[in-house]
Amino acid sequence: MTLHVLSFTLGVPFPLVLQGLRRELIPFMDKKRIIASSVIFLILALLVYFQFREWRAFDWSKFGNLSRQIRWIHVLHAVAWIYFGYVLRAIRWKLFLLPVRPKASYTGLIAPTLIGFAGLALLGRPGELIRPYLIAKRENLPFSSQLGVWAVERIFDFGAFTVLMVFAIFFLPAAMQSIPHPEYYEKFRVLGFVIMGLVALLAAAAVVISRSGEAIAAWVEKRFAHLAANLGHRIAERVREFGAGLHTVHGPISLTLSIVVSVAMWFVIAVAYQEVTHAYGTDALEITRPQVLLLMGASIFGSMLQLPGIGGGSQVATIKALTAIFDVPPEMAASCGILLWLVTFVAVVPLGLALAHHERLSLRKLSKESHQAEEAEIVRPPT
Repeated sequence: MTLHVLSFTLGVPFPLVLQGLRRELIPFMDKKRIIASSVIFLILALLVYFQFREWRAFDWSKFGNLSRQIRWIHVLHAVAWIYFGYVLRAIRWKLFLLPVRPKASYTGLIAPTLIGFAGLALLGRPGELIRPYLIAKRENLPFSSQLGVWAVERIFDFGAFTVLMVFAIFFLPAAMQSIPHPEYYEKFRVLGFVIMGLVALLAAAAVVISRSGEAIAAWVEKRFAHLAANLGHRIAERVREFGAGLHTVHGPISLTLSIVVSVAMWFVIAVAYQEVTHAYGTDALEITRPQVLLLMGASIFGSMLQLPGIGGGSQVATIKALTAIFDVPPEMAASCGILLWLVTFVAVVPLGLALAHHERLSLRKLSKESHQAEEAEIVRPPT
């Protein structure tokens, strides 16, 4: 039902969405992915079991009524904000391409961005490399260079989210203490210091690799050369790729612009989260914008445990945060957690599939090609 609404909103025929889902997901599951997905499924099933056991009484009819009472105008606003976030991602990647492709168009990077995130939503981790692979092909660049950009992008994402979270915790304490459990505020402060420390370590590592990346890669390659499957060489290649990616930030102006765009993008995502929570029109979910960052953090943490096309970890973590931090009733928390996942992770699928179909691209094939290209980029060490 929700996918139908999203596809209608975006002007994408729903049968085309279903056709794309069948084509991309059904043939994709090989033996290794089936085993990995089975393990994740069991873990998620245990988490859901313990959550429902904690609730003891879950009213499914109330859950259904709450879901039917959603004010869809807020959901549509949230989807629009999420898509604007993808545009900002394309603009940031354009900034990263300036040293090697100054004439690259950010509008030309929007389609690969949407297709890439649709692949990630549908295929899970195997779809992560679709976006840098498509951009490398379109801009006629080595795939390794865009893998480096992809790695650097993650640091900017983590850093931008940290900026917003730290600002909310330390500069808007009244908002963060107005939750039903203000005693959690001290834990939030500790969390703020922890993530600031992690960002500082990442920044220091980035500076070191930027200046001495080749020397570090050579040391790693030699130190771990005895391990199986050329692991030392593979790690060294990742260090080289990351070092090359860091060179895309080619000065203080480029760095400042990339930070500004990154913070703006995560602020836009926070607005989308707040629109979804306000779609229920109830006091329990009238969560302020600083507080919504806690839901975002839970969702990001939970997304590390995802099933292709299904999710799981993100919804479970968000639902837990809603009930534990904001005292939201279980039925409302479950409905909101699922809707947040659909808007922030799945809303890209209809348009992403439509663009892939228009360009005669298969997400499954792109995923396979991107991983093959990644392997090909690794030059085996001399024996």
